[in-house]
Amino acid sequence: MTTTAATDAEGSGAHPRFAEALRELGLGDVVGKVRRFHDATRTASEAAAAIGCELSQICKSLIFAADGVPVLVLMDGSSLVDLELVRKELGADKVTRAKVDVVRETTGYAIGGVPPFGHRTRTRVLADRSLLEHDVVWAAAGTPYAVFPMAPEDLVAHADGTLVDVRERTA
Repeated sequence: MTTTAATDAEGSGAHPRFAEALRELGLGDVVGKVRRFHDATRTASEAAAAIGCELSQICKSLIFAADGVPVLVLMDGSSLVDLELVRKELGADKVTRAKVDVVRETTGYAIGGVPPFGHRTRTRVLADRSLLEHDVVWAAAGTPYAVFPMAPEDLVAHADGTLVDVRERTA
């Protein structure tokens, strides 16, 4: 797989809206760390294989609907979200996966390229503690072909996320 190192916003492979969000947050240097791949990185497995990192080092940005209200859950790539734990955390009656059009309307990005912040609208963000098990995690940079690295604590802070335990536990 071929990768392109980023040196500027135009050549980075980051979605323009996400590159602008990075600059607005004072993270212009991150634009230069975006890695674009010729093959898709829309799933955690594809991203980990392209980057050459552990699956758990991928930060998935997943949109759910809690009583119809979009909420973003940041989860490590090797884990699944426990919807019941999310429901309890939010005090919601029902939590479901958001529909494709809701994801696009809420974030401004397509599924497979949703970054952890820089969205079209402000949503509540839950970040699973499992992300903190690594020094660096990789997240989508607004397209299904681009990712960026960041310390998980910084990523959660920039996403204005609340650390929670919503990972599905295996028996």
